[in-house]
Amino acid sequence: MARSAINNPFNPGSDIVPQVWAGRTRQLDDWRSVLRPRLVSGLPERGRTVLGEPGLGKSALVRKIASEAAGAGDWTTPQIRVPLGSDPLKLVAGALLDLAHVAGLPPRRERRLQELLSRVEAVAVSGVSLSLRAGDGADPHLVLSELLVEIGRAAVQRGVVCLLHVDEVQNITDERALSQLLIALGDALTHRTVVDGPGGVRFERSLPVAVYLTGLPEFEDRAGARKGATFARRFATTVLEAIDDDDLTAALQVFVSPGWEVADDRGGLATVHMTQDAVALLVDLCRGEPFLFQLAGQQAWYAGEDVTITAAQVEAGWRTAQREASAHVERILGRLPQREREFLEAMARLPPADRTLTRIAATAGFTSAAAAGPTSQRLDTVRGVVSRGRPYSFRHRAVEAYLTSDWPAVP
Repeated sequence: MARSAINNPFNPGSDIVPQVWAGRTRQLDDWRSVLRPRLVSGLPERGRTVLGEPGLGKSALVRKIASEAAGAGDWTTPQIRVPLGSDPLKLVAGALLDLAHVAGLPPRRERRLQELLSRVEAVAVSGVSLSLRAGDGADPHLVLSELLVEIGRAAVQRGVVCLLHVDEVQNITDERALSQLLIALGDALTHRTVVDGPGGVRFERSLPVAVYLTGLPEFEDRAGARKGATFARRFATTVLEAIDDDDLTAALQVFVSPGWEVADDRGGLATVHMTQDAVALLVDLCRGEPFLFQLAGQQAWYAGEDVTITAAQVEAGWRTAQREASAHVERILGRLPQREREFLEAMARLPPADRTLTRIAATAGFTSAAAAGPTSQRLDTVRGVVSRGRPYSFRHRAVEAYLTSDWPAVP
């Protein structure tokens, strides 16, 4: 038996960096060719905010970046996931204390840093409530920013980058906590420190601190609109879209040739292949969704035991996953306000060539095209579900397939 649950390389689990990686080359190249080289060189760079609907692989993307960073010797935090209603300052304070340990802070006889760590430990216990009690010293954001600056200075000495990843940021519902967190991180990103260069020349440089925030699209409304230009100046936002079919096909090419090597049940090695028509069917079924790509691959792997994954096995595996695929898209649609969903449903009822704002607005019951404008804009720029071209089109291809066809049923 070549294929088993133990050697299945596909994993649709949340936040897991899958073995079979597809796409996101632009975001990965941003880290490899822009962000990290500039930070190492002391040049200023904004933090990165990666947003998108569920299943687009936001957290997995940043965990892959963090894994590459750690492999290069950089200092990385674990994924700091923010549960709904929790205090993000406590969570970030705990992660920074761990980073301070990795950075070797504080040195012996460095009383100032010891006192700073004690203040951060207090934030890790009390969080944002610390700022509400008189006599407790500096606000949490000042303390966290100061420690992150010290970690950044240590990173300069070691020639590494410090990477901080805060996930599920849309769950930060306390405005005070969100404001303090963004200010703390932003202040560290813009901090300049003086270092000694060759020949004793002293110069200013930015700290090698990278901050990634990941979450659902509505976070930008709360952080961008309410925090104004400060957030935009300090964080660059990317809204993820579906992955191109060419990228998905390229990710599966290794199964066509030379094959995916696995340990078999006899203690040896086997090479699992996938036929080209199986690749084409799998790519077509998942509609560019990273979650569905992993789900389809996982179930196709389980649909047989021999060394070749066929189109019939992809189809059989997908039939077992259809309910989960439907639920995935229904969760996305269920998150939308009523008018946004009505807009999408009206757009889906129209032939592709007739999907103009005027026709969609009339079909959805808006009083005019102008009245539908804000809804269409949110679906485009905030959610990344539609593209306001001429005519309008769907950017979220799984939503389009669900609303306009029998998908996820196999043809």
